[in-house]
Amino acid sequence: MQKSSLKDYLHLHFIVFIWGFTAVLGKLIRIEAIPLVWFRLTIASVVLGLFLQIKKINFRITTRAIVQFFIAGFIIGFHWIAFFYAIKIANISITLATLATGALFTSILEPIFLKRKIKLYEILLSSLTIIGIIIIFNVEPQYSIGIFVALFAAFLSALFAVFNASFVQEYDARIISFYELLFAVVLISIVVVFQNGFTTNFFKLTSNDWIFIIILGSVCTAYALTASTFLLKKISPFTMMLTVNLEPVYGILLALIVFKESEKMNPNFYYGAILIFVAVILNGYIKIKMKKI
Repeated sequence: MQKSSLKDYLHLHFIVFIWGFTAVLGKLIRIEAIPLVWFRLTIASVVLGLFLQIKKINFRITTRAIVQFFIAGFIIGFHWIAFFYAIKIANISITLATLATGALFTSILEPIFLKRKIKLYEILLSSLTIIGIIIIFNVEPQYSIGIFVALFAAFLSALFAVFNASFVQEYDARIISFYELLFAVVLISIVVVFQNGFTTNFFKLTSNDWIFIIILGSVCTAYALTASTFLLKKISPFTMMLTVNLEPVYGILLALIVFKESEKMNPNFYYGAILIFVAVILNGYIKIKMKKI
């Protein structure tokens, strides 16, 4: 690993800030979750494909890899649908706070798929996360459906991360991302066809929606994904993990600035959210500490 600089750390925070802004863009875009995700992934896969072409990176993969990336693309595609749908029916603060429970689901899924033992500290931290979710449920019952959808999105995110943990041992991260995005587009296209189809109305967006979607697909997805992968050459996974945990914080703060009153929650909501964030950060910290022992 090369020596990191202040510029690298600032770059990482900029990327996490961009990811936090994704939720704001999702609410600003005035179309439903499925077409929103289709446009986002289509733009992202085209941009990333062009990047790989310019860099002359070999696209060839095995049949086994195609099947693996197809399944992962299915998972991440429906994760994003659930994510943006939760924002539409609840709000950004609820969605991002609930999405942080992905660490809880990961601690359950890793022993199953990666064949490792369940750890006591993960059970304790998971309990802390559950308490946080219960507090949010109790103080914001009107958002119960949105919370359930966000929990499903968190589960899919954790499942996707566990799958990618094994993929990255064999394949280039950029190739993985490209094919997963591409297959996600294919699967969501099938969903669109079985709904209303690709009619002229499907592509009739306001100028603002087009601007926001292009930013979402190119900057918040293709650029952020590629840049974060390259930063791992200079910044440790521990630093990356702790910094990425700031995404919900940035997202909630941005939502409060942009949407003001509609994003203000009962004070007890923030207590529940803080419990979840603390559990996620402690989980990452303990994992890295244990690896160093």
